[in-house]
Amino acid sequence: MGKIISIANQKGGVGKTTTAMNLAASLAVLEYKTLVVDADPQANTTSGLGHNPREVTKSIYECMVGKEGIRDCIMPTDVNFLDLLPSHINLVGAEIEMVSLSNREEKMKQVLSEIKDDYDFILIDCAPSLGLITINALTASDSVIIPVQCEYFALEGLGKLLNTITIIQKRLNAALAIEGILLTMYDVRLRLSNQVVEEVHTHFKDMVFETIIPRNVKLSESPSFGLPVIVHDAESKGALAYLNLAKEIGDRIN
Repeated sequence: MGKIISIANQKGGVGKTTTAMNLAASLAVLEYKTLVVDADPQANTTSGLGHNPREVTKSIYECMVGKEGIRDCIMPTDVNFLDLLPSHINLVGAEIEMVSLSNREEKMKQVLSEIKDDYDFILIDCAPSLGLITINALTASDSVIIPVQCEYFALEGLGKLLNTITIIQKRLNAALAIEGILLTMYDVRLRLSNQVVEEVHTHFKDMVFETIIPRNVKLSESPSFGLPVIVHDAESKGALAYLNLAKEIGDRIN
């Protein structure tokens, strides 16, 4: 049975999408059968893995509102062992459509339960909000990865997210665990980056991944080619960092 991991932080620009697509690709390179679910209406994971969101007709939106079966919506990628459940701008409307439904927080869980046994890992790229779609993702997940950028205000809003996770654990998903806090956008030359690393380790100790994701040009430019960084430049620091993170997560499972 696959492990479902949400990548969530209501703060934008912390590396959620970069982590979702590159961690998924790295797990796939390690031959774990992996599905990445784009649960963000901006659909950046979809475009970053080589699909044009404007041409997507069957997405996570259609699954969640009951218009399509999930197996009809999953798309292949250029990476062996890696599939994509794409997003579409229509996902913005899903929250409104679902408000009146019973068990509206569990729609994604119901959808993913059909294919959970088909994969080793299912990663969900959440939107930068704590809306109904993100709550659906956390309710469907076994664990959550929280990316935190190594910049000023890094811990801002983290308390609110941890509070939301606690509420979901109490009311909707008692088994939800924190897989880890992932430090991103690290610049070894900046004293601030090192201070943030120290501060996060002091506050959260064993919850923090050993792997730290550096600022890296190849990491930034790979989505414009519609490729994860491990395909774009496998020897770049960004590619090696996400491969190390995939190994760290894989070792926990094994």
